[in-house]
Amino acid sequence: MSEIAEAKPTLVSRGRGAVASLQTYFPGVLVSLIIAVAATFLSEHYGGPVMLFALLLGMAFYFLSQDGPCVAGIEFASKHVLRVAVGLLGAQITISEIMKLGPTPVIMVIGAVTATILFGVLGARVAGLSRPFGILTAGAVAICGASAALAISSVLPKGENHERDSSPSSASRR
Repeated sequence: MSEIAEAKPTLVSRGRGAVASLQTYFPGVLVSLIIAVAATFLSEHYGGPVMLFALLLGMAFYFLSQDGPCVAGIEFASKHVLRVAVGLLGAQITISEIMKLGPTPVIMVIGAVTATILFGVLGARVAGLSRPFGILTAGAVAICGASAALAISSVLPKGENHERDSSPSSASRR
């Protein structure tokens, strides 16, 4: 009977765990949220693309993701929150909207994406890089950038360099 009581966490211990998680992730998630709000504000007031401002602000505050209290929250936001956001973004486009375009543009897009990915795999082989890295970088180029890279990264096999290849700063470490 005591084993069952010990196996079930109490409400108090769950509460402490939630507070500890909040304390761990809050600073980094808050920084990510502030950068997103600032990028939106700059875009609305200066007319540039939100993604450009977010990228520039992210580069300016990159040092926060390397050391200190923000690291865990920034990693959480860049992995989990961004993946959910990409999924919600994709949900905005319906099949009926795609079919309204007709078959020619759909076939052209599929062909262009396929050709880009094949070229990326070939380029990775020529450069002496791994095939998954070639698929990841070519998919990011062919589809839409960082959000595509994260989505592709989540389905690629986890190899020795998986985290390094799919992190936002992998290009700077090459």
